[in-house]
Amino acid sequence: MRTLYLDCGMGAAGDMLTGALLALLDEPEQQVFLREINAALSGRAVVSAAPDLKCGVQGLHVSVKIGGAEEGAEHHQREEHHHNSIQEIRTLIDAMPFSDSVRYHAREVFDNIAFAEAQVHGQDMEHIHFHEVGSIDAVADVLGVCLLMEKLAPEQVIASPVNVGGGVVRCAHGILPVPAPATEILLRGVPWYADDLKTELCTPTGAALLSHFADRFDKSPMIRVEKCGYGTGTKDFDRLNAVRALLGEAPDEPEYLMELQCNIDDMTGEELGFAMERLFDAGALDVWTTAIGMKKSRPGVMLSVLCRATQRDALLRCLFKHTTTLGVREFICPRHALERDNRIAQTPWGKVTVKRAEGWGVRREKPEHEDLARIAREHDLTLREVKKAIE
Repeated sequence: MRTLYLDCGMGAAGDMLTGALLALLDEPEQQVFLREINAALSGRAVVSAAPDLKCGVQGLHVSVKIGGAEEGAEHHQREEHHHNSIQEIRTLIDAMPFSDSVRYHAREVFDNIAFAEAQVHGQDMEHIHFHEVGSIDAVADVLGVCLLMEKLAPEQVIASPVNVGGGVVRCAHGILPVPAPATEILLRGVPWYADDLKTELCTPTGAALLSHFADRFDKSPMIRVEKCGYGTGTKDFDRLNAVRALLGEAPDEPEYLMELQCNIDDMTGEELGFAMERLFDAGALDVWTTAIGMKKSRPGVMLSVLCRATQRDALLRCLFKHTTTLGVREFICPRHALERDNRIAQTPWGKVTVKRAEGWGVRREKPEHEDLARIAREHDLTLREVKKAIE
């Protein structure tokens, strides 16, 4: 599975995330990205990227300049930045010449920021007027990350727990603790920790982007790394101030199921069949029997039930109620499965559900037998004739 891992040991900001993702592209692709984002911004801002050496490691620093000034330490005091409402930002994003997907993700990120700001200030989000978060440099950062996510197309995004920094941060409303209140709200449900560095390491924009795109927050999975990128921040510390992005292939993680087993030698076939029906009704994923030889040379069957852990207790009760077993064994079973869905196919005699499975380099389709059988009975056809008619 194509996996993107974001190491947020020095927090995250919009420019750092943009730089880390941009560094995963080849040089020609980086130039294409910069042309696309700058054309979309239409002179409102200029996005550039340059190699940046921090702690002996070369990363990529992305800057957004408005009127020749870069976002950074004086960001909160720049008067030339307009304060925008969430509706103005949505309108701006909707006018951007990007795909529907990029615009959708950008709107979602800013809606989350607006919701957090509204909670902090006790206002309706439609009445929130952004300060640094809503200015055009943040729009450029959010659009940049959304566009790069589309270009990189990871199948899953995993991020580390987030270092938020420590101390206090100065903003338009005064001095606030780190993480800033809006950042804390945006990181609800996300594992984060404070650092001995007395500075803000995770900004609201960074928090919003991480919480939106990360499928989960965890240590790095087993991954065959193909590319690594460092997106550097504006500040210098005695440690590498960068978001590190790793892109590569991670093995698909199995789904863990339970298998329940019992040996039976004193039930009729009809009784076993009824028990299997009741087990399916109780939520079993699969039920099957295996012929076995038991003590005193008695022939018997091993009844096996595959289920999820949440169905375990119900299926145990069902096994003890509908079979003669005195004990049930259970095993944890990792299962690798194809992704499955259905499509509706047309025939001259009506609709047929076609089951589809895909993944691991294979694709399969199989029409639902009950639909085929119903049409065959109603129109005096063979199953083969109905199958051939499926579009």
